Amino acid sequence: MNKTEFIGAVAAQAGLTKVDAKKAVDAAVVTITKALKEGDKVAILGFGTFSVAERAARKGHNPATGKEINISAKKVAKFKAGAELAAEIV
Repeated sequence: MNKTEFIGAVAAQAGLTKVDAKKAVDAAVVTITKALKEGDKVAILGFGTFSVAERAARKGHNPATGKEINISAKKVAKFKAGAELAAEIV
């Protein structure tokens, strides 16, 4: 499911127009992104938790040349499914 299909499904489920559903989806994505940038967790009860994790610097290998490369440390977004979501998709 891509973003357009997701917006259509949200509109149908909530009885909204696609324009209103797009505004809601975009606002949710912006809000979650902003919170993660600030280092906060976003927990949606019954759905899951978005958080930021630190990845340490490490050594890797270029698969084309086999040369060793340095991979720098970075922050990555994580999502952990909540119990209700996990139970629904089994």
